[in-house]
Amino acid sequence: MESRTKKRRNLKAQSINTPTLLTLFRIILVIPTMVFIYMDTEWAKAVAIVCFIIASATDFIDGRLARKWNQVTTLGKFLDPLADKMLVNLTFLALTLLGQVPVWMFAIILVRDFAVDGLRMLAAGSGITVAASWLGKAKTMVQMITVTILISNMIIKSQAVGIVATILLYIVVVLTVASGVDYLYKGRKLVL
Repeated sequence: MESRTKKRRNLKAQSINTPTLLTLFRIILVIPTMVFIYMDTEWAKAVAIVCFIIASATDFIDGRLARKWNQVTTLGKFLDPLADKMLVNLTFLALTLLGQVPVWMFAIILVRDFAVDGLRMLAAGSGITVAASWLGKAKTMVQMITVTILISNMIIKSQAVGIVATILLYIVVVLTVASGVDYLYKGRKLVL
């Protein structure tokens, strides 16, 4: 009985490590990002950008630290993609409601994420972990850059920046579809 308690404590200590705390911090930063993005002042949009950039940076830092320090945990594997989806999808939802992103683009992003998450759940039920592909990582990175530019342009209101943001949105859609097809192709045996 005592050895089980020690094992549980040890497992808990291994799960709550610096990379996992960074991931939890990213989830927490979603709240101020959402609050400030809806405020109709330039300073609030600037705060939203800062929160979003810090949260985005933790996405790149936590994974590197987990691998470098050999602290990859089951909890971290679960929370990391969840944190990414919360940050990116909720911010895209806010930008869609604010008229910055077309509804059809947001719908494609959302449908792809539901499909990939469904595939991951099927795989997990079979004891298989579906790792993020390079296309999925590229999609997330371009999404984060695009969101930053879109929020920035709500402050500076530049036609040139608006054109860049529109081009990036189309790149996001292409990467979203391509990475979704890639995941589904790789997991076709699970689906069939």
